[in-house]
Amino acid sequence: MTTAAPEPTAPREISTVGVIGLGTMGAGIAEVFARNGFTVIGVDQDDEGVARGRQHLEHSTSRAVARGKLSEDDAAALLGRISLSTSLADLAPAQFVVEAVVESLEVKKSIFAALDTIVSPETILATNTSSLSVTELSTANSGPGRVVGIHFFNPAPVQNLVEIVRTVVTEPDVLERAKALVEQVGKNPVVCGDKAGFIANTLLFGYLNHAVSFFEAKYASREDIDAAMRFGCGYPMGPLALLDLIGLDTAYEILDTMYKQGRERLHAPAPILKQMVTAGMLGRKTGKGFYTYEGPDSSKVVPDDRTPSADSAPQLHHDIRKVGVVGTGTMASGIVEVFARSGYDVTYVGRSQAKVDGVRATIERSLDKAIQRGKLEESVKEQVLGRLSGTTALDDLAEVDIVVEAIAEDLAVKTTLFENLDEICKDGAILATTTSSLPIIAMAKVTSRPQDVIGMHFFNPAAIMKLVEVVSTVATDDQVAETTRALCDKVGKVAVSCGDRAGFIVNALLFPYLNDAVRMLEAHYATADDIDTAMKQGCALPMGPFELLDVVGNDVSLAIQRELYLEFREPGFAPAPLLEHLVTAGYLGRKTKRGFRDYSAR
Repeated sequence: MTTAAPEPTAPREISTVGVIGLGTMGAGIAEVFARNGFTVIGVDQDDEGVARGRQHLEHSTSRAVARGKLSEDDAAALLGRISLSTSLADLAPAQFVVEAVVESLEVKKSIFAALDTIVSPETILATNTSSLSVTELSTANSGPGRVVGIHFFNPAPVQNLVEIVRTVVTEPDVLERAKALVEQVGKNPVVCGDKAGFIANTLLFGYLNHAVSFFEAKYASREDIDAAMRFGCGYPMGPLALLDLIGLDTAYEILDTMYKQGRERLHAPAPILKQMVTAGMLGRKTGKGFYTYEGPDSSKVVPDDRTPSADSAPQLHHDIRKVGVVGTGTMASGIVEVFARSGYDVTYVGRSQAKVDGVRATIERSLDKAIQRGKLEESVKEQVLGRLSGTTALDDLAEVDIVVEAIAEDLAVKTTLFENLDEICKDGAILATTTSSLPIIAMAKVTSRPQDVIGMHFFNPAAIMKLVEVVSTVATDDQVAETTRALCDKVGKVAVSCGDRAGFIVNALLFPYLNDAVRMLEAHYATADDIDTAMKQGCALPMGPFELLDVVGNDVSLAIQRELYLEFREPGFAPAPLLEHLVTAGYLGRKTKRGFRDYSAR
């Protein structure tokens, strides 16, 4: 015989919770507390709002029942713990009240002022604002020390993250009780200071705004910007598609609030955002934003005048049969494997026979792993290895149709190599570089064929990562660029096109975001653990910024950030001093057992 697990109990001093505003977010918050045994009093401004709130609750709980996550009896008990009203006076018994009304400073302050004469002086007052000043809101109440930010993420019953925002006057006991309460309902609290955007929105919307500026400048297409971040960083959505989901009006308001408070130029909304909002192009909710949708509130994208036609698929204008690769490191070995597994004969060049042999051994191990996992037939292994030809002589690249260099990120070394390749390779051969940050035109100009030089930026590990950034210089021939994109498609990669400037798409969007996270930590705004948790759980990113920095290497990150700063001269791109100091101290991340975290005991 089994017994039902006991219902979670509330902290001793809090048993009744008030929720003001019964829209999607408010109703979700009410459900979270009721599901965890609390008595909930929900208030909206009129009968229509109450009816809408009741409908939200009934729909949400019925979906949970249909999915087997809640029994019918539990759903009934949950709804039975919630009473709905149009009068703030009914909140008198509540020991904790959270408002989730419209993002208006005046409306929210009027609520906090009204609560003064309704609830007990010990009652904690919370705001679910995502961008307004919690400090300013608290001044409307006679006890500002009991006011705290409790920022749930949408949908509240599903999302585990809650940002707890402390003001300079928030009482320590109030902060601890609020944190305990959030943990009581099964959420993960992160604590931060009172700054517009808090943790997640501050870091997320800076990145989103930057992506909009790429689109506005026609640096890359909307499809390529989104694909780059999905396939290059493992993000669940591209930035422009995410903005359409959030709503461009909401995004504009958040950015505008952040900019007005912090005066950080990178938070100044990109002009096109305001233009689109003015035109009513708000994203999915209006059926048109950066993409066009089947209708208002639809998630189905339909073709529009910016959608590439089926006839525009890239074609091979150069006959590619033989591929050359220069380099023997991890990236070079992966690129050799990618081409050989796709049926191309590959000649690869290393500085010594031992390094050349190492490439073959690395590929053999990779193929053996694939065979063990059932992803490759044994017979294919010999075919792939039979396509490999290793050498220590650059002259053996004379007959290749394309050569991809993957050597050290040193411009002097690369330009010398391109001078040699120009002399060795046959006319019409494409010369490609895998650089992630160096100017490709600097390599092109030392050759007699700058029109045939292009960037082909694979991501590590090349055999697994799907993305390749195809980078054209001002001199690159259009047919060379199209051939390179078509070649990427033939070897199973997703090619995105962009121009020759520092960071290309992925690094130029990723590293300023990482740098912003370091600056946030440096300012003691939040801990590294809380920042990582906020971005993973609040934004569904595969890794938090400090986890990622320690994996990439702080020295690599610093070098890329310096390149971005030198290229764009944007003050916000200047490397955070803390990053500089860690690199100077030799704390480079996992490879040195210490970075933003200590790995020596792991």
